[in-house]
Amino acid sequence: MISVIITDDHPVVRKGIRQILEDVDEIGYIHEASSGKELFEKLNNQTFDVILLDISLPGQNGLDLIGRIKGIQPQSAILMISIYDEEIFALKAIKSGASGFVTKSSNPDEIIKAITTVAAGKKYISPSLENRIRNELINCKKRSTDDRLSIREKQVLNLLAEGKTVVQVASILFLSPKTISTYRSRLLAKLKLRTTAELIKYAILEGLK
Repeated sequence: MISVIITDDHPVVRKGIRQILEDVDEIGYIHEASSGKELFEKLNNQTFDVILLDISLPGQNGLDLIGRIKGIQPQSAILMISIYDEEIFALKAIKSGASGFVTKSSNPDEIIKAITTVAAGKKYISPSLENRIRNELINCKKRSTDDRLSIREKQVLNLLAEGKTVVQVASILFLSPKTISTYRSRLLAKLKLRTTAELIKYAILEGLK
């Protein structure tokens, strides 16, 4: 029997998922947590086969909790759930150690399939995201193997990925805004990207951010 803990700050979401899972024969124990704090309190007292984790928790990013969860219960499969139907979050989740990613718009059968799949030690990604993720991984691999960034370029990229402006980056690195703009242009050319938004996505995918 699969034991599951549903971690989401919205009671209606937890109740809805619980109702879906209560009718599944393979699932025996269902627990709930409304925050990261409550989740860790329960993880310290009980083990779970699957941890269903919302990507957006009060004052916390669910993605940032993955490593800590794995440190406590490395055998547990973490299935991220989000309202965001974007490959960037799914990729970040998988690279951080999650076993799967589904959206809150998924139908009940898909959520059940995702839970049973990750409980069996396999990966699961919502079908709507699979092709986009595959393309992103291929593109990212090409960029990371073809182009190597200097330490300074990585510093600039990280700061831009944090949302800093060119002027702010220049101030932090004690360089001129013109120099930072040159670094940004060089990064775009090296990585075959077009915009700062694409640079941020690259930083997240590569784990630079």
